[in-house]
Amino acid sequence: MKKILILGGGFAGVEAAIKLQKTKKFDVTLVSDRDYLFLYPISIWVPVRTLDFEDAKLPLSKIQKKHGFKLITEKVKSIQAAENKVELQSQTLQYDYLIVAFGAGKMQPKGVEFTGTICGQPDQTLAYRNKLDALIAKGSGKIAIGFGGNPKDKSAVRGGPAFELAFNVHHYLKKKGIRPNFEITMFAPMEQPGAKMGRKALSMMADMFRHQDIKTAFGKKITEFQADGVVFEDDSKLQSDLTMFIAAGTGSPVLKESDLPLSESGFVKINDHTQVEGYTNVYAVGDAAALEGPDWKAKQGHLAEVMSQVATHNILATESGSTSLKGYQEHISILCIMDTGDGAAIVYRDAKKEIMIPLPIVGHWLKKAWGLYAKWSKL
Repeated sequence: MKKILILGGGFAGVEAAIKLQKTKKFDVTLVSDRDYLFLYPISIWVPVRTLDFEDAKLPLSKIQKKHGFKLITEKVKSIQAAENKVELQSQTLQYDYLIVAFGAGKMQPKGVEFTGTICGQPDQTLAYRNKLDALIAKGSGKIAIGFGGNPKDKSAVRGGPAFELAFNVHHYLKKKGIRPNFEITMFAPMEQPGAKMGRKALSMMADMFRHQDIKTAFGKKITEFQADGVVFEDDSKLQSDLTMFIAAGTGSPVLKESDLPLSESGFVKINDHTQVEGYTNVYAVGDAAALEGPDWKAKQGHLAEVMSQVATHNILATESGSTSLKGYQEHISILCIMDTGDGAAIVYRDAKKEIMIPLPIVGHWLKKAWGLYAKWSKL
């Protein structure tokens, strides 16, 4: 059997491992630096204690036991694609096919250590929850929630979770009866953050900011973070007792130690078939890849899974001698259930349409149900 090596235990890597193992045609190995799949879309509830931290995790050993692929829990040091090998911390692995699915790195603006985040390492979400608990125990304060951009790759921005967290924190404080004691401000360097989701979604969020008394600081570049706030390019400062910041993505540090072709932002260059430029047996999917497509394209979990399905199909086609390869660009879309704590809205955008459907009350439970389905579907 030919060996397929998959790097990354997130949505993209797990999807590829399951799909390829089901064919029973390959020796499939998944390598992850964590021993669990972290469900980032529902981890927004961890800081507001709607969800326990452990419930946002799904052990990879359970998925491996169900499907039968091999699992190695270890960090990747480098990829030497010209030699068909990957160096881990304690061993070197050879492969016939490689799928790079280990996500992205994060940009590091000045003073980022003064912020917390919900889109970094999973334990950072837990740390932010504890800091929010401490501020609530104090009884009042200023909360800043925002995200940054990557001018070299606008698809590598994670704005949705920041919006969801702001709405959920508002709802959480309101339930406790202490919302008037706290000032919540959303910040981002874009003039219209969230515009990728479409005009209807942008209008809906503006209405929600006004209705929930969430202040905004948009359109100014971030100079640095300090212990007591955010400094912008015009030297103005957003005072904050607790700052949550989602940094834009950039290429994983592992890729700097590898021989794969990289974009200006450090992501792996691929063609529409998810094949890495210059290689017929190496694929890159999800956040690790440099996406091509419309200006509003965004890296999301559902697209990462679709890219893994495309890669799986194309590996099978190549092995069978077929030239009928699939592409990922026709599947580019934005899809999310934007949770507000007491409801949600379904947001969808593709090349032909923009949809935004408010779902008071039931929307929140719909996203809860998706979280259960996300686990069940992997098992």
